[in-house]
Amino acid sequence: MIKAAHIGLKRIELERLRDGIGRLYAALQEATEAEAPEPGKWAPPVDLCETKDLITVRVELPGVSASQIKVGLTNTHLRICGEKKKRAPRNRIISHLCSERSYGHFSRVLPLRWTVNVGDATAELADGVLIVRLPKRKDRRGAEFKVTIKEKQNPESRIQKPE
Repeated sequence: MIKAAHIGLKRIELERLRDGIGRLYAALQEATEAEAPEPGKWAPPVDLCETKDLITVRVELPGVSASQIKVGLTNTHLRICGEKKKRAPRNRIISHLCSERSYGHFSRVLPLRWTVNVGDATAELADGVLIVRLPKRKDRRGAEFKVTIKEKQNPESRIQKPE
């Protein structure tokens, strides 16, 4: 009896460990996908903050206008992409001594672990920083609807029995 209980506890511990490793693996995979830009693109730095009612995403995009940015939002991902164009120099450059800024297409995809109101999301660009605000849904389970139940009569119960 004691041996069976001990085996049951070990099984529960193994299941918890397996679930924990599965969650860690999923988080690692999610982080890797979010950080790896497509070839030929660069990924702007992002700050992701959470409050009780809101998820705020700040993206550094100096030198980029709002018309050069696209923001797409689904229930599971936020995608920010666009292109930062290199300006033509006023004077003819003989050589670059240093060039650390990124130009060309950029893309960032952030997985959303929260249930957000997609229709109430806002975005604004000020001083080279894009701020996306994603309000959290109050009721994560959704509304409950009452479903009426029709009682179907058994065909046998319709047959009238002789009295």
